Amino acid sequence: MLHDRVLVRQDSAEGERRSGGGILIPATATAAVGRRLAWAEVVAVGQNVRAVEPGDRVLYDPEDRAEVEVRGVAYVLMRERDLHAVAADRFEGSEDSTGLYL
Repeated sequence: MLHDRVLVRQDSAEGERRSGGGILIPATATAAVGRRLAWAEVVAVGQNVRAVEPGDRVLYDPEDRAEVEVRGVAYVLMRERDLHAVAADRFEGSEDSTGLYL
């Protein structure tokens, strides 16, 4: 990875999803609601990335992405500035921490 690039693997495939109450929501309904951010796991980072490390979970906008396939696995390539939040165990150091870095 070069410069400020982050390579992530999406948590789940796009399409249908379930609500917290177990209701199945089709992909066509979620498209009509508006933009929805997605979670992904960081696989690799460039040398100038400061806020994330491999293994972290990050929140990003699926509309602003560049997909790449490496050895049959689909990844998303983006700049660090395109990330909205980072969830990692290392941020849980203080008693009032949620583990999220926004």
